[in-house]
Amino acid sequence: MPIRVQNDLPVKEILERENIFVMDETRAMSQDIRPLKVGLLNLMPLKEDTELQILRSLSNTPLQVDVVFVNVSSHESKNTSTSHLNKFYVPFQEIRKQRFDGFIITGAPVEQMPFEEVDYWEELKEIMEWTKTHVTSTVHLCWGAQAGLYYHFGINKVQLEKKVFGVFEHRVQNRKTPLVRGFDDVFFAPHSRHTTVPTEWIKQEKRLTVLAESDEVGVFLAMAEEGKQIYVMGHPEYDRVTLHNEYMRDKKKGLEIEIPKNYYPEDNPEKKPLLTWRSHANNLYTNWINYYVYQATPYILEDDE
Repeated sequence: MPIRVQNDLPVKEILERENIFVMDETRAMSQDIRPLKVGLLNLMPLKEDTELQILRSLSNTPLQVDVVFVNVSSHESKNTSTSHLNKFYVPFQEIRKQRFDGFIITGAPVEQMPFEEVDYWEELKEIMEWTKTHVTSTVHLCWGAQAGLYYHFGINKVQLEKKVFGVFEHRVQNRKTPLVRGFDDVFFAPHSRHTTVPTEWIKQEKRLTVLAESDEVGVFLAMAEEGKQIYVMGHPEYDRVTLHNEYMRDKKKGLEIEIPKNYYPEDNPEKKPLLTWRSHANNLYTNWINYYVYQATPYILEDDE
């Protein structure tokens, strides 16, 4: 939460220069509180795992967040029961006239397909266009980030020679941007993907600001529209065993898969994986909710008639 100080406190200017979030009395007294409305378009196959991971990430704030689970009508899920979807999810068409404070578009296991061949691509395009007018800030994760960069900026993905798989080191850029406030200079985050968006392509787009990148796996975090659109190229929401489960799944299928990098102690899958990214993942989501949703959203969300 922000630090509340008197309007004319001398150290207020110093705190602001140090990128500490300060709210003066006038602004604090003018704020009303209501629950934040955040939509989650869950495109991952194991939807309940993703629900847990995202909700865990959103829980590290004193603000009340109401999450609406959203699915696409143009795709039939094979890994989540129909009863679960019918009970907890709403199709996009049922909420398209509503407005949201925040929205999250997850990754999806379709990254090696051209975007236009994904069976729900047309519906996803409609959703991404809708977020421009009906959502205060939208986070795009992994394939969702690649899809967003392609739709909004025409920047395509490219196939990698081998899968990016493991936990990788990243460096913070543009440190004074609130989204990376509180980050260390270097931090870790999981990746699991066969495609990438080249760093130079992203940096050539002047409407995008790169906030964190890796020498090994490229851009991790970028944003546009002063935070209205946020692109996260990895999976900061992953829990300790997600990469382990993916590794064991692919081995069982007989697929070529390397041990996830920087993950098991001594690269030994028999040992408990190291959890080295949780604090920065929590910080990322907390910063998003605080600075780009709570501080930017209107108090009254007026839905379309």
